[in-house]
Amino acid sequence: MKKIYTCFCTDFIHDGHLNIIREAQKYGEVIVGVLSDKAMISYNKFPTVSFKERFQLIKSIKGVSEVVIQQDVMYDKIVEEIKPDYIIHGDNWKVGPMKAIRDNAVSLMAKTGGKVIDVPYTKNEHVSMIDAKYNLKRSMPEYRRKRLKELINLRDIVKTIEVHSGLTGLIAEKTIVECNGTLDQFDAMWISSLCDSTAKGKPDIELVDMTSRFRTISDVAEVTTKPIIFDGDTGGLIEHFVYTVRTLERMGVSAVIIEDKVGLKKNSLFGTEVKQTQDSIEHFCKKISAGKNAQLTDDFMIIARIESLILEQGMEDALKRALSFVEAGADGIMIHSRKKEPTEILEFCDLFRKTNKTTPVVVVPSSFNSITEDELIAHGINIVIYANQLTRAAFPAMEEVAKDILKYHRAKEVDSRLMPIKEIISLIDEIK
Repeated sequence: MKKIYTCFCTDFIHDGHLNIIREAQKYGEVIVGVLSDKAMISYNKFPTVSFKERFQLIKSIKGVSEVVIQQDVMYDKIVEEIKPDYIIHGDNWKVGPMKAIRDNAVSLMAKTGGKVIDVPYTKNEHVSMIDAKYNLKRSMPEYRRKRLKELINLRDIVKTIEVHSGLTGLIAEKTIVECNGTLDQFDAMWISSLCDSTAKGKPDIELVDMTSRFRTISDVAEVTTKPIIFDGDTGGLIEHFVYTVRTLERMGVSAVIIEDKVGLKKNSLFGTEVKQTQDSIEHFCKKISAGKNAQLTDDFMIIARIESLILEQGMEDALKRALSFVEAGADGIMIHSRKKEPTEILEFCDLFRKTNKTTPVVVVPSSFNSITEDELIAHGINIVIYANQLTRAAFPAMEEVAKDILKYHRAKEVDSRLMPIKEIISLIDEIK
């Protein structure tokens, strides 16, 4: 019999999947691939059930002859392994980022004399309702909160982008690009004190209170599913920090990053140009321990941000603090620098990894922005945060549009620079 192959990346089965199985049966023996967790994540489909459960779900479908594991989004390895005569898929992969996957399948089938079959995508109220419920489930705190730890284990590096509103959250959530035959996207979102304050027109000195900042989290969490890392500044008083931890955990935030400074907060990029006081190791360790004791789940992470290099206190001090903070319970270390070259950051990571192989390391390459993700991975870095690029992109664009409207006394001249309202609205999902 002819071999017919299709791949599912789903936690549930609906009419659309069953229709593909029925169509596949018309051509021969049906083999279904179950996308691995690692591949699912790269495909923007974070699973809410275990791989074993997904495998058994597919295996139970009537008409399926064999179930296999597909380790990659692209079909090269699976085609080599099972040598299908046909690959069948819903026709929704003919447009958008998924087109790269279809092109890959078509190219492989052309080499073997096989064929790709596109089945009209099933659109009905039942399918739409199930899809919507699946997305809502992925946004629930108990599912979202644990994803950062899972991502650290599954991804070579967790790519994180700054968001400061529901709309920027949707950009982080839905932006997927095809590059060199692979799909890429952001894994997590960073809610920055600087960008949150800037969006509200306030200075970045911890002036915007936590209640307001929690509102930003809520706005983002309502419309997205990806894990959130929260910029907790200094964490405030120990007595206050424990309440912050409890609130963030309850909201489904995956991690808080707090910096080892005290007093009036000044942005780290000012370095020694303004007065900044580093916290003592002993006091900051107490803050970390208090936060860890306050949390109720194992999912939530407290990441200690070290300012020694920013404040020119030296590598030895930075390493001493990192080891002490981990011993106090920190789930990760963020090391920061304002130098244009990443040399001291990479030196810190290499030295830290000689002693500690497992604790996640976070970097924010705002000033040393020439470094690539592959270089970061090579030095044992687990999370990269693009901490303010969306904010910095938006402001000059908006300012130039405002100037030209004033200059020309109409809006026609700026229209070519504007995204159509219909495209913006299309980012926003309606609950049905």
